[in-house]
Amino acid sequence: MIAVFSDIHGNLPALEACHADAAARGCTQFLNLGDVLSGPLWPRETADWLMQRGWPTISGNHDRELVQGNRTTMGRSDSWALAALDKKHIDWLGALPATLQWREDIYLCHGNPADDIHYLMHRVEPDRIRDAHEDELHGMLIGQGAHAIACGHSHLPRHVVLDDGRQVFNPGSVGLPAYSWEYPHVHRMELGSTHARYAVLSGEGAGLTIDLVAVDYDHAAAADRAEANGRMDWAVPLRTGFVD
Repeated sequence: MIAVFSDIHGNLPALEACHADAAARGCTQFLNLGDVLSGPLWPRETADWLMQRGWPTISGNHDRELVQGNRTTMGRSDSWALAALDKKHIDWLGALPATLQWREDIYLCHGNPADDIHYLMHRVEPDRIRDAHEDELHGMLIGQGAHAIACGHSHLPRHVVLDDGRQVFNPGSVGLPAYSWEYPHVHRMELGSTHARYAVLSGEGAGLTIDLVAVDYDHAAAADRAEANGRMDWAVPLRTGFVD
């Protein structure tokens, strides 16, 4: 069995809880879809924890920002994490691939196969967030023949079986259940739950099964950490699952 994590964002207690839950379910392999460290929580400790384990990991948009290291353009969360990291952590992030054909039947990307910015499974419209339609998914997955395509980035868990049998899924976020972002225009991604999220994969090929999992953990401790570091915009989502 395989556990798929995404969007940890330096939330070490959530990561440890998901790892323990996955191990208890019998998972022996672990995959990581990026956005690993950015945020006002435990970026350094999370990096050390993951580097010791050597899981197959891809880069997310925030990981890319940390590697580029441009403090004049990066956001507050990236800047805070960058200040906590050593060169070995940045070198580790810099060596991560943008996408990964991990197994013939399992493909990993962060945003979508073409870039790490645009959501694969969700669409941002002026007045709402909606699920991407099947034809939209087909359009973004042209040439991708894996039985399972995993993505992250939106922090919202979703699993779709396409009409050609391919399965597309987002495990949700391990570390942050809600956020606001200004691209392509201001919007909110809100899970409405404080649980940490990940996915469990069983079997292979056409027989692959995908289960989305929610894990309770000490989210109050993570929220307290964010508040202590002056980030109520993280503390509130961690406490409530909503932006405000």
